[in-house]
Amino acid sequence: MPHSLIYPMTAHITLVAILYALLTLFRAPSIWGVGRLADGSNPWSRFESRVSANLSNQFEWPLFFHVACVLLIQRAEGDPLALMFAWSFSGGRVLHSGVQILTANVQLRGLVFTVNFVAVLGLWAIVMLSGGNSWQV
Repeated sequence: MPHSLIYPMTAHITLVAILYALLTLFRAPSIWGVGRLADGSNPWSRFESRVSANLSNQFEWPLFFHVACVLLIQRAEGDPLALMFAWSFSGGRVLHSGVQILTANVQLRGLVFTVNFVAVLGLWAIVMLSGGNSWQV
C-alpha cells in the first residue's frame, strides 16, 4: 500500500497536468488556428496568460512541498498532522489556481497562497522535529 502522502502529491501533479492541458487548449487558436474568432483573434487570450503564470507558480513553492513529503515518506510511520498539511497544500493549490485563472483578485490570491505557505512550513517543521531518529536508510 502506498504511503498516505503519495495521494496529496499525486493530486498536485494531476493539477499540473490539467493546467498543461488547459494551456494547450487555450493556445490552440494562436498556434494552430483552431478555434479562432472570425476576426482571427484568440477567444482564450485572457485566460492563456493566467494559466501560463499559474503553471509557472506550480514549480516554485510546491518544490518544497514535494521535497518535504519525500523526506517524510522515508520515515517508517505516517503522521496524521503531516497528512493534514499535505492535503491542505494540495487543496490550496487548486483554490489558488482557480483564483489566479478566473479572477484578478490579488488579495484573495495572496490569502489562498498563505494557506499553501503555512502548510509547507508545517510539513518542514515536522521534518525538522523528527530529529532523524525515525528515518529509514
